[in-house]
Amino acid sequence: MKFIIRLSLVIAISMLIAACTESMKKISRMSQSEKTDVFSEVTSEGPVPAGFSDVLIKASIKTLEIVYSLESGESAQGKPDYIFLVNIDGQAVLWKVAGKKHELPLHVDGITNRDPEAGSGLKYVLEKKVRLAAGVHHVFFGLPEEPYYKVADISVTSGGTYVLEFKPKYWHSHLTTQTATFFEGILSYDVVFIESILR
Repeated sequence: MKFIIRLSLVIAISMLIAACTESMKKISRMSQSEKTDVFSEVTSEGPVPAGFSDVLIKASIKTLEIVYSLESGESAQGKPDYIFLVNIDGQAVLWKVAGKKHELPLHVDGITNRDPEAGSGLKYVLEKKVRLAAGVHHVFFGLPEEPYYKVADISVTSGGTYVLEFKPKYWHSHLTTQTATFFEGILSYDVVFIESILR
């Protein structure tokens, strides 16, 4: 029985390592631009030109402020900056975002705060507006430091303004309570794509 348990554990760990390796390869490939004319970053206000649309890309992640001694010095935990990868239809950009101290109480009125970002850490918030031609676009969102990625297909119309948000979901601290917390690291991202008013 012990042999079966150990064998199952070894297989599970091997599959996890293989998945991480594959994700790292994918992120590395998607970090390279095959095109340069898919989108441009918009830093000024004004109307959207005919035939184009503006999309505000939002994402965030919260990490611990310190790097545990068991973690690699290359860990993203607690570093001044965090890198987000966005690749749209083959054009890639790596955006470096500065972390800011972020603290939420662990308990509210004597009850455990179930907000997954409760506690003290560094939060990195990405907000970039890009201009795209009207039509359907394939968006690859990646965290090179984790490694983790998510893909989404979006459709935009001429003159439209949109928000594409990647909302973080964290691992659970305990299987019994199912309380998610940033202390355990990123699990996945939910994708929210809505039409908005951005000028």
